[in-house]
Formats: sequence, C-alpha cells, structure tokens
Amino acid sequence: MSESFITKGGLWVVTHNVLSVAVVVLGPMFHGQWHQPVGITAGAVLFLAGGALGIAGVRDLGANRSPYPEPLAQAQLVRTGVYRWVRHPLYGSLVLAAFGWALLWQSGAALLVTPLLTAVLFAKSRREETWLRQKFPEYASYAAATRRLIPWVF
Repeated sequence: MSESFITKGGLWVVTHNVLSVAVVVLGPMFHGQWHQPVGITAGAVLFLAGGALGIAGVRDLGANRSPYPEPLAQAQLVRTGVYRWVRHPLYGSLVLAAFGWALLWQSGAALLVTPLLTAVLFAKSRREETWLRQKFPEYASYAAATRRLIPWVF
C-alpha cells in the first residue's frame, strides 16, 4: 500500500474534519432559528444514535481503525458487531450526529453544512471501498448484503 498523506486519502480526512468542525461551531453560533420541540427531540435521538453507532464502530473495528480511507497493511475485514449491519458505521455516526446537532441547536447554518458533510463521507466511503475490494476478495459479497452508512436505512 502507498505511504504518503495524499495517496492514503489524507485530503478526504481533512475535508470531512473541516466540515465536521463547521457543523459543531455553526450549531451554537447560529442557534434558535426556529422553535420546534419535536425537532429538538429528533435531534437528541439522532445525536445519541450517532454517538452509539460511533462507539460501536470504534470498538468493533479495533486495531484495524485508521483515519485514512486506505486500509492498513495488516488490516482484517471486520464483519462482526455493528459491521454486520453497516459497512461504515464511523461515517454513519458522523452523519447522524451532525443532523442531530443541527436540530438540537435549531441551527439552519449547521443544517445546511450537514448534507455537504454527508456527501463527502459518502464519496470517501466509495473511495475506501475501492481499496477494500482490492485487499479483500470477499468484500464485494459483504457490500452487497450490508448497508453503507446507516443500519437498516442507507
């Protein structure tokens, strides 16, 4: 596998982190733009679901975890735990948490950045899957049977 920051997918990492920070900062900066208790409740549920998905993903991925989309040289394909239901739970957790955060803060600005973050994470997952298919011949059948970002949904 390659060695440089760029060839390992470092620009994907920078981009998704910049957008994640933007959502976090914009939430409280532009808060209270509407007042809907249902939205706040939905935001709390999404934020907590994102946190739970992320914790499960970190736990189940273990030593295979890397910030880069290129898999580690010694990585094993994980299909147990939360990976039974979703191929990229860490990316999915960011999507859920970002939408939840925006709704909790009732922030249109944070809500506008979240689809962009989602699109970047989707594209990053596609790039990662190219490498995963090259490294693991069984990845194609796993991908065909397992959702990409959010269990039972997408």
